[in-house]
Amino acid sequence: MSHLISDNVHVVKNDQDAINAAYQVADFALEGRNERDQKRQLPFAEIDLFSQKGLGGIRIPQNFGGAFVSNKTLAHVFRILNKADSSVGQIPQNQIALLNMINIMGTEPQKTFIFNEILQGKRLANGGPERHTKDTKTLNTRLTIEDGHYFLEGEKFYSTGSSFAHWLAIKAIHPEGHVVLTIVNREAAGVEVIDNWNGFGQRTTSSGTVKLDHVEVDPFLIFDERLLGNAPNYRGAYSQLIQVAIDVGIAEAAFADTLSAVQKARPIVDANVEKASFEHYTLQEVGKSNVLLDAAILLLDEAAEYLDELDQLDAVTDEQAAKASILVAEAKIYANDAALHISEKLLELGGSRSSLSQHNLDQHWRNARVHTLHDPVRWKLHALGNYYLNHKLPARHAWI
Repeated sequence: MSHLISDNVHVVKNDQDAINAAYQVADFALEGRNERDQKRQLPFAEIDLFSQKGLGGIRIPQNFGGAFVSNKTLAHVFRILNKADSSVGQIPQNQIALLNMINIMGTEPQKTFIFNEILQGKRLANGGPERHTKDTKTLNTRLTIEDGHYFLEGEKFYSTGSSFAHWLAIKAIHPEGHVVLTIVNREAAGVEVIDNWNGFGQRTTSSGTVKLDHVEVDPFLIFDERLLGNAPNYRGAYSQLIQVAIDVGIAEAAFADTLSAVQKARPIVDANVEKASFEHYTLQEVGKSNVLLDAAILLLDEAAEYLDELDQLDAVTDEQAAKASILVAEAKIYANDAALHISEKLLELGGSRSSLSQHNLDQHWRNARVHTLHDPVRWKLHALGNYYLNHKLPARHAWI
């Protein structure tokens, strides 16, 4: 059972606690979801409740005070949150993934500090990729050293959750040429967070700009990303597992609204039935959607269970890490298709009234379309084909 640690912040102690807390946050988030989406109002109260319920630290190792819930439970938590509100559900994704990276790269004192901050209810967000570089891995942000002090200069975009954060994770190029991850205080001099994200979906994720103007960095909070390559790991599969759960949650929300919308719809004249829910073609389409959604959930759970197996090992091989990425990629493909297909069929089967703005049913398709742009499934399919045909192991990064 969870317990209070400070300022009404709970620490989750086991998997069931995490699931219970997720439902409580989801219920609260659902209440104002439509208005927030339509007016682009950021979910500050909802994210505060997420932290207060202890969900931000559910994967912190037990020896640092966390519950270290299973990957299957983690996926379930994100499904619950994203079914209620996929902006609220996406905002913590980076924190969970970043804590895993810190667990791989960090020293014991570094991990103790960061993990304790999260368990106390603080939040960590990323200063995202950079907007005008040739790809998402290329960085212009620089870490400089002046008289023994470290400073950041640069600008980030797609900085999901930055408006809610106490700490920002910023990747930069070290003077020696390698990439480092720095953790900076959101309120530090020279940090400017701008909520200028205007995507048509995932509207309230605060995925805009972070400007860094000669921001001083504590050397204690600089992590050398070269350490991520020292031994095989499955951080990419882990990060992607959460992305899959987000898409599945969106699909689940769209399917629930499809069932409700069909019950309210009028039948097509030529169907010669009393209710739209009796139309033969509608029954077929709902059945197809249900199968697609069930498949996505099953593949997500199967991938999570494999990651749970790997969590029990002291070290993993390249082959095991690759299998993790492949299983998650398979789940991502089905989750992608389920979210997009079901959210589109919702509008088709619900009829003209489902397009009325007061119902806001288009939000599921908008959210699915925007979120699935992060890591397009065409490259997942490429990775699968190359793996099974040519036994080429997938790349090792956060996108697979």
